[in-house]
Amino acid sequence: MRLVKFSVFYLTTVLLLASCGKKERSTTTGWNYNDQKWGGFEKVEGYKGQITGPNLVPIEGGTFVMGLTQEDVTYDWNAIPRRVTVSSFYMDETEVTNIDYREYLYWLRRVFGESYPEVYLKALPDTLVWREELAYNEPMLETYFRHPSFDNYPVVGVSWIQANQYCMWRTDRVNEMLLIEKGILNPNPEQQDEANFNTEAYLAGVYEESAINVRKGLKDFRNGGERQVRFEDGILLPSYRLPTEAEWEYAALGLQGKMASSQDELITDRRIYPWDGNSVRYQKRNKYQGQMLANFKRAGGDYMGMAGKLNDNAAGPAEVRSFIPNDFGLYNMAGNVNEWVADAYRPLTSLALRDVENHDLNPYRGGEFKTRVLDDEGKPMTDSLGRLKYRNVEDDEVADRENYKVGRPLNYLDGDQRSSAYYDYGNHTLVSDNARVYKGGSWSDRAYWLSPGTRRFKDADRSSRDIGFRCAMTRTGAPGGNDGSSGNTFKVKKKKQDRRY
Repeated sequence: MRLVKFSVFYLTTVLLLASCGKKERSTTTGWNYNDQKWGGFEKVEGYKGQITGPNLVPIEGGTFVMGLTQEDVTYDWNAIPRRVTVSSFYMDETEVTNIDYREYLYWLRRVFGESYPEVYLKALPDTLVWREELAYNEPMLETYFRHPSFDNYPVVGVSWIQANQYCMWRTDRVNEMLLIEKGILNPNPEQQDEANFNTEAYLAGVYEESAINVRKGLKDFRNGGERQVRFEDGILLPSYRLPTEAEWEYAALGLQGKMASSQDELITDRRIYPWDGNSVRYQKRNKYQGQMLANFKRAGGDYMGMAGKLNDNAAGPAEVRSFIPNDFGLYNMAGNVNEWVADAYRPLTSLALRDVENHDLNPYRGGEFKTRVLDDEGKPMTDSLGRLKYRNVEDDEVADRENYKVGRPLNYLDGDQRSSAYYDYGNHTLVSDNARVYKGGSWSDRAYWLSPGTRRFKDADRSSRDIGFRCAMTRTGAPGGNDGSSGNTFKVKKKKQDRRY
């Protein structure tokens, strides 16, 4: 008996030793991964999951009731509650600040200022949003965006179009830094015009290598040499973007703090605001009791309370890390400034919902499907700024598809024979294809607009002194975190209360 046990142990040890140093094999074909002799098919080794980009907070997705959580006092009936599910994603911990946006403008001027000064000029925020006929706001016009006193305050006067351009720029700068940290690129502050690092152009292999200053590549298991990074390597992050309306509302409510039990899948209470209770004041018995939970207009003419005991300590916007973050760790998801979201505006009435009731996973209106513009050799083309060229997908190109039938779904089930509503801009409504949703309430709004279910709209090329934005990013892989278990690495640590009283 002892001899048999020893033989089994010896055989197991020999097999383990024999397997040491062997390459991982495909479970389908038995061929080696990452082996030039076996064709060089690559499998990423040591990948631990998507990293969290700068200033982002992971938001574990789930189901929730999207829409108004209180009485519709405006009688717009534009946010009828309905249950939807949102996939896991990432969102900025704070609103984009003045210093963040000034860094963006500095880069635009340094790279494009000599040849394409209009790029910089188009990105400038509209500081004239502070001006009014019967108010003295000239100091804000002159100082709010550029003075260091307001560095950590949310940028305003930025249109929906400008916010999207910022997201594109931020994607490239973050991914460029990831490649620099990996030793693949060297820092190159001398980039000019089209010879600047662009994520899509880099992945497509249509950028100017000499200007980017490539240091080294990754090992190419096909030929034994080096190759540039591919998106499949898991090094580069997905694009920064504006959150969809559903993502923003879900993140604002922060319902993970209201889960009674993961076994019961039960949300015990419904929130009116991003915090518990029906009050805008702090309820717990401690030194913060009775203080405001957001920056908003309490009453006509009352923007911050009385001297000596200011209720929210800000007549206009406040610093982005003011007040207490919600259960996802997000600051100012109510009040301070309204925030742009990605969606085009359409009233979500009971009639309109009959057409979209099946679109209950990651609902979104506003997309325009695009495809790359290719040259005669089938290679992607770039524009004068070094970005890939795209064109809109035409309806006849998708006529044979089953999953979608139109190239511009912004107007899908809206104004055609299958629609429940028709929008006649200028005659019966101010809603047009240019209307975009903003949410959250601001320093100049009453408490009603602090509820995440409320929604308003403004044209995409317009801006305001009470509208800012924050970025989001798609989550790849397991919804619960990089270890694959629900709610593990996605738990947000409670942060110290960051108040200014």
